[in-house]
Amino acid sequence: MTHSFLITGLILVSLSISAQAETKQVCVDVKDKTGLAVKDKSGKVKQTCKTMNKHKKLQGTRVPEKK
Repeated sequence: MTHSFLITGLILVSLSISAQAETKQVCVDVKDKTGLAVKDKSGKVKQTCKTMNKHKKLQGTRVPEKK
C-alpha cells in the first residue's frame, strides 16, 4: 500500500517539474498615498517585484458566423 503512494507521488512530482512555464520578473514602483514615488536611504525609488508565469498564446481558427 505504501509503495503505491510512493510511486504515485514520484509520478506527480516528475509531471509537475516537466510542466513548468517560463517565468518573468515584473517590478513596479512603490507610491505613497499622494501618488509620489517612495525613495529609500540611497535615493533610489523603491520597487516591489513579483515573478509571473508566461503563458503560450495558442493559435486557432475563427468560429464561423451564423447567417
